[in-house]
Amino acid sequence: MNTIDIEHLRSWVGKENVVADDLSLFPARALAAALDHAALPEKGAALPPAWHWLYFLDTPTASRTGSDGHPLKGSFLPPVTLPRRMWAAGTLEVEQPLLLGTPARKQSTIRSVELKEGKSGALVFVNIEHALYQNERRCILEQQNVVYRDMPAAPAPLAPGEPDRAEADWVETVVPDPVLLFRFSALTYNGHRIHYDRDYATQVEFYPALVVHGPLLATLLLDLVAANVADKRVGKFSFRALRPIFDHAPFKVCGKREGDAVRLWTVDADGFVCTTASVELV
Repeated sequence: MNTIDIEHLRSWVGKENVVADDLSLFPARALAAALDHAALPEKGAALPPAWHWLYFLDTPTASRTGSDGHPLKGSFLPPVTLPRRMWAAGTLEVEQPLLLGTPARKQSTIRSVELKEGKSGALVFVNIEHALYQNERRCILEQQNVVYRDMPAAPAPLAPGEPDRAEADWVETVVPDPVLLFRFSALTYNGHRIHYDRDYATQVEFYPALVVHGPLLATLLLDLVAANVADKRVGKFSFRALRPIFDHAPFKVCGKREGDAVRLWTVDADGFVCTTASVELV
């Protein structure tokens, strides 16, 4: 049983970290290729929303990496003792797009650390704010919500999901595979083994298969918007993870435009909604 000293963890609130990056061309071109885009981005092009997740990366050494593939805790992020970590939700406000090949910086700040009780036990929520600047002008303001929870002791079925009953304007079927998951892990320097190590995912964390990254699902939803909206750009994007998606079956990314707003969601092979999102167009 984990003993959580929430007051100690809250001492991380206000902690800051600043990282610079030159926004080199290769990561964006590699992601475009992984997503099977017909055209690859060029230097000076606007970076698509959320693709900044390819940059400003934390690169822990092998000795500072845990057995699950995550960086050891206690540096920038608070040392939460709960072992399972997931990116539960987030919001992006795109004031102006970042430009490829132009130096930029990201200033990150821990805004809150909260302890809650869920159906599966204790949960710790950490809210991180990221402000991204280029040419001394803020381009993106991001809120990232990370949740920590205990590890299951044995395999268990997923909780009942919400069936998809919405009518979509756009639907794309995605066939996930280990190559796509590996490439996204590599491009975001995400070492968490649930995304590429099937034995670890199924035998240690008791998932039924490899887990599709939450940020990858968000990226695919934004890709759906880019493919279907030509007259506007994304001004704000919010997403929330409800249920994991695995690599053993195709899933759908869906969208419906309502004026300058877009509703987005993912649906797994069982017909359950797994991610919900929204876009404000400008």
